[in-house]
Parts: sequence; structure tokens; C-alpha cells
Amino acid sequence: MSYTIKNLRDVEDMAVKHGFSETQEARFPRGDLGAEVTGVAYHVLKPGKRQPFAHRHQEAEEIFVVLSGSGRVKLDHDIVEIRPLDSIRLSPEIARAFEAGDEGLEILVFGPHHEKDAEMVPDFWEE
Repeated sequence: MSYTIKNLRDVEDMAVKHGFSETQEARFPRGDLGAEVTGVAYHVLKPGKRQPFAHRHQEAEEIFVVLSGSGRVKLDHDIVEIRPLDSIRLSPEIARAFEAGDEGLEILVFGPHHEKDAEMVPDFWEE
């Protein structure tokens, strides 16, 4: 039997490493958990902030769960209001990016581990 327990706040915040800490936190605990096939991400957007870019995948379906706060998600050209416990399943090809409301936005993301499957979409909100 094998298991790992790791508090998400103890995982390195990659937003700091990549210069996005003014907007958000972005933690990817897959390696810290020793997960082999499951990908997971924990995102916290600061109040009134948007993710600096969108992304989409070639193969990886993802599920996003709003833990707290509220805001909007842009899915290709649709913009949808979101609130706590909303679950959003996205097929790989849909470009997605989140925007926090007044109290911020906390999201947990699950999907298969995928290396080099993501495509970044800059200037997504300006389209």
C-alpha cells in the first residue's frame, strides 16, 4: 500500500517563479505527491485579477472545481459566471482562462498528467 499526504500550501508556487505572483498563485503538486498518471493543480486568483494567459490541450480532458470565491471563466468565446462548488469539465481543445470576482477565486484542477500537451494562448481576454 502506498499513499502520500501533502498540504497544497506547502507546494512551490510557480507563479512566483514565473513572474505572475501579482495576479495569482499556481501550485502543481503532482511530483510532491508522487502521482504517476494523475495531474493536479491548485490556483488562487487575487480579487479582480485574470489569469495572464489561457491554455488548451491536444489530448488532456480536465475538470476544474471552484473551491471558494467567484468570478468568470472564458471558454473559447463564451464567458460564464462561476461560484463555489461549480465543476467544469473541459475537452482538450477548448481554450480556458479564469477571472476572479471581488473576493478572489480558488480552483482545484484534475486531469491526466500531460507533458508538452499544453498550448498557451496569449492576449486571450482581448479577443
